[in-house]
Amino acid sequence: MPNKSITVKLSTHELTLYEDGKAVKTYPVAVGKLATMTPFGQFTIVNKQPNPGGPFGAFWMGLSKPHYGIHGTNDPSSIGQSVSHGCIRMYNEDVLELSKLVSIGTPVSIVP
Repeated sequence: MPNKSITVKLSTHELTLYEDGKAVKTYPVAVGKLATMTPFGQFTIVNKQPNPGGPFGAFWMGLSKPHYGIHGTNDPSSIGQSVSHGCIRMYNEDVLELSKLVSIGTPVSIVP
């Protein structure tokens, strides 16, 4: 089983999935705005929930920092921008794909 990890690069609005240290897929994302910035650091995926409702789109993956997660969106025009309350937003089809590729415990690095 490959060793998987995720890196979110806030400055380029990109989430990259790595397998055994090699980038295998990069997705465009939306991140936190200035007043509610996405936190930097090392986290893990602690829960996964399909169809969480509200603005969270088709899937939610909660991070080890409470109240933060990687999720879909009901506003696809926000992808590529710094507009969220700190979460990492993805297109619904992308978050569904990613959710099948990673498991609870997958490390997530959030970098400037």
